Amino acid sequence: MTPSFSIRTTPRFERVFRTLLKRHPELVDRYAEALTILTRDPYNRSRRHQILKLEGIPHGEGQYRLRIRRWRFRYDIVGQEVVLHSCHLRREDTYR
Repeated sequence: MTPSFSIRTTPRFERVFRTLLKRHPELVDRYAEALTILTRDPYNRSRRHQILKLEGIPHGEGQYRLRIRRWRFRYDIVGQEVVLHSCHLRREDTYR
């Protein structure tokens, strides 16, 4: 059995999360889902989650991206710890 990972957030993540939460109460459910995924399989070895390792992003700026519906969570993995850097909402009109 693989060991579970611990989750840590950055001050920037906390600030953005609180701001988004005011207008999007469903973020609480998406965040809980993200925590479940990231504590079990942040590298996506099971290939069941929409996790992408971003290229050209230095360590410390969110090398991985987890997509859950319209929400994007960027994070790094340091040993057995997942560090959440940012949370963003993808708008419906992003690519129009």
